[in-house]
Amino acid sequence: MAAKPPAGDPVQDAPDVTAPQHAAAGLPAVAHSLRMAQQQMGVRRTALTLLKVNQKDGFDCPGCAWPEPEHRHKAEFCENGAKAVAEEATLRRVTPDFFAEHPVSDLARRSGYWLGQQGRLTQPMYLAEGADHYVPVPWERAFDIVAQELHALASPDEAVFYTSGRTSNEAAFLYQLFARRLGTNNLPDCSNMCHESSGSALTETIGVGKGSVLLEDLYRADLIIVAGQNPGTNHPRMLSALEKAKQQGAKIVTVNPLPEAGLERFKNPQNARGLAGSGTALTDLFLQIRLGGDQALFRALNRMLVEAGAVDRPFIDEHTHGYEEFAAAARTTDWDEVLRATGLERAEIDRLLAMVLDAKSVVVCWAMGLTQHKHAVPTIKEVVNFLLLRGNIGRPGAGVCPVRGHSNVQGDRTMGIFERPAPAFLDALEKEFGFAPPREHGLDVVRAIRALRDGTAKVFFAMGGNFVAASPDTAVTEAAMRNAALTVHVSTKLNRSHVITGSRALILPTLGRTEKDTQAGGDQFVTVEDSMGMVHASHGALRPASPHLLSETAIVCRLARATFGDDTAVPWAALEADYDLVRDRISRVVPGFDDFNTRVRHPGGFTLPHAPRDSRTFPTATGKANFTTSPVEYPAVPEGRLLLQTLRSHDQYNTTIYGLDDRYRGIKGGRRVVMVNPADAEALGLPDGSYADLVGEWTDGTERRADGFRVVHYPTPRGCAAAYYPETNVLVPLDHTADTSNTPASKSVVVRLERTAPVHGS
Repeated sequence: MAAKPPAGDPVQDAPDVTAPQHAAAGLPAVAHSLRMAQQQMGVRRTALTLLKVNQKDGFDCPGCAWPEPEHRHKAEFCENGAKAVAEEATLRRVTPDFFAEHPVSDLARRSGYWLGQQGRLTQPMYLAEGADHYVPVPWERAFDIVAQELHALASPDEAVFYTSGRTSNEAAFLYQLFARRLGTNNLPDCSNMCHESSGSALTETIGVGKGSVLLEDLYRADLIIVAGQNPGTNHPRMLSALEKAKQQGAKIVTVNPLPEAGLERFKNPQNARGLAGSGTALTDLFLQIRLGGDQALFRALNRMLVEAGAVDRPFIDEHTHGYEEFAAAARTTDWDEVLRATGLERAEIDRLLAMVLDAKSVVVCWAMGLTQHKHAVPTIKEVVNFLLLRGNIGRPGAGVCPVRGHSNVQGDRTMGIFERPAPAFLDALEKEFGFAPPREHGLDVVRAIRALRDGTAKVFFAMGGNFVAASPDTAVTEAAMRNAALTVHVSTKLNRSHVITGSRALILPTLGRTEKDTQAGGDQFVTVEDSMGMVHASHGALRPASPHLLSETAIVCRLARATFGDDTAVPWAALEADYDLVRDRISRVVPGFDDFNTRVRHPGGFTLPHAPRDSRTFPTATGKANFTTSPVEYPAVPEGRLLLQTLRSHDQYNTTIYGLDDRYRGIKGGRRVVMVNPADAEALGLPDGSYADLVGEWTDGTERRADGFRVVHYPTPRGCAAAYYPETNVLVPLDHTADTSNTPASKSVVVRLERTAPVHGS
């Protein structure tokens, strides 16, 4: 049996700190992942389960959305993937007895780490109005509670239906169908908080809000630029792809405020050189950019390319729109402003230019470091300008590569989880099911929080995720959730969103990816879409954690039957019984999914169409790829203040905390740390190991505070600092969002550090 969960909530603000590491993975990663897996699952279950991860006949890792290679290793998982599987396949259980022992008022004082370590939820639980304990409730009663609350609303738009990225294609399609059958487009999802900026920029510029590259393109690229991304922690299997690209002759440029061990050197645990040797040096050029300076960097590159005439005129003339206006603006780029915004030397940018000029094919990869700034959308549009200039979209070894986070976050959007659906999608939905879906745009994450805060939304239903911990402006978000009449969470494990509730609350426990899903029509499988538009099957194999669990698909279908009764438009009972019937419906509604059931049964699945990649056609308003011109923006930081980015530790995936270590950054046993450049720390009177409160300062005069952070001297750029979320989400105002995409701008928070005594009492 696995070890029991931690008895007490450990101190998280007194870590041991050593020097950062300069290589990722290797034997320590193997040992750490196996140790965590065995603690959660036991030895035998660990071996049986991990060998099924990301295999063609196995289940898709519930962690990140990195694609699987065609030829797969028997251990086709990374350290953090093993942790994600262990968290889901754990032998620990949260039973009704747990809730009888722990009142909600007590659970609300616990850390997210402690809550998550308690194990799998086993039965539907209900918190009545005024109560302080969840109690077990039959599934039928749970669905009736939700249905009655929905029927009591003055308008369907008073309900919000949130989705996390791990929801399968089948469940996501039915979930959006349920919401639109009810009469609302209030379908916020975790994309609103991460890659919404990418989708906004790419839709305007190339006509498709997804990346244009496949895994093979990375192997064929001459130059790969990785900007604002830490693959070693957030997408570790990407390191294997970068290693292969290096072996094929690619150069790699890393643009990031922090030096990240995985991008310095990778010790591949799947071969002898990685386990016992020195591994592979990945980065050829490291540009340690100031937070928010990426747009200025790419604008400077674009100016130099235009002035040098080093552009692909045949491609530009045939396939693009707006070049002359863009080129004129690029020529006016102010070098002093570029150097101030980026914190780089001109020689460093010149070296990058030389590498670009030597490369026939270029891929640019990015993640939250680009998407979570106020000027995120213009930044990504500048990246697209850069690629268009030399024809680096729509040919092998080149293109845009936004690296998505949670597994199937991209698939959920493809299935219609979007508050602003395209008219063509709604038309197809109406034709297939014979009802008129709502056309008015719904609420994204930030607007949903405002609606709950203001009382214009009254029911919050979450399909997965940890909305309270993931959202910005923690105090405002928690108050908004408490203002709801009913909050409902479909979950596998306990998290903070279950203890910050509306007047009434439900926890609906669901199957995980690892578990066998048997319905009236027999054993079922689900499908997911990875970060590069590949769709494949996922087959759970483990016995469910409890006989009381329902699949996400079954939960949606049974809720629909409780809400709509005998719905002649949608055969909910049949769709629950046989997921092939769901896929048949998807094939007639969602472009690219024709003959879905046949194609997804092919080992490895199939690739969705992507017009810019496949045929160099661009479904934009102009019918071509669009050059765009935006003013260069970057955050301004007053004297004596720092610009803070929120980020993950290595023992973390999104809001799920696996442990209290950040091995590659040299931090062990704690999370309340703030990483500060030694020169900045000295100027602020903050010795290494001292403690400070982080105080966010905003132009409207308001302040937000996060108390008790251990100061860690760290090689950040001057004027920049870093700390973990969700602990620092309290510092990000609800209205501090990216223009156009409305994504919380969590990578550019102006703070002052106030020295204080250690809060842990040591």
